[in-house]
Amino acid sequence: MLRICARFLPNREDAEDACQDALLALTRSIGGFEGRSSFRTWLYRLTANRARSTYQRLRGRFLAESGGVPLPDRPDPRRTSVVAGTRLDLLDALERLRPDLAEAVVLRDLLDLSYSDIAALVAVPEGTVRSRIHHGRSQLRLRLAPPGETGCAAG
Repeated sequence: MLRICARFLPNREDAEDACQDALLALTRSIGGFEGRSSFRTWLYRLTANRARSTYQRLRGRFLAESGGVPLPDRPDPRRTSVVAGTRLDLLDALERLRPDLAEAVVLRDLLDLSYSDIAALVAVPEGTVRSRIHHGRSQLRLRLAPPGETGCAAG
């Protein structure tokens, strides 16, 4: 669970906080596990949601403490590692996607779940999952492209 949280949160302590939240959520919601997907898939989703919630909470706290000064468009490379900056960019871009697209992309690309596992987890056909992932990735490419680059390479 900590590894899942660390994929979302560049700071180890933040990832540990998210992991603790996920463990608490697990103890509270284990009775609601319906078996529509494997337990592992369900646990991945619960943990990913907690990590995203932690990120949103931290971002909100920063905005409140900074007096409303917005986060910089790009992390300062002198103060942020390349990996951490990339994660922050990705989290910001995911926040701007429709929730169903963001969820599909996260489950596939960050948590490495199969299309069939995702379909079972979110209770939609596998074709819908594939479509959501395609559209989500396309929108992420646009949002993560360096300024001035809006075209996508064919592939």
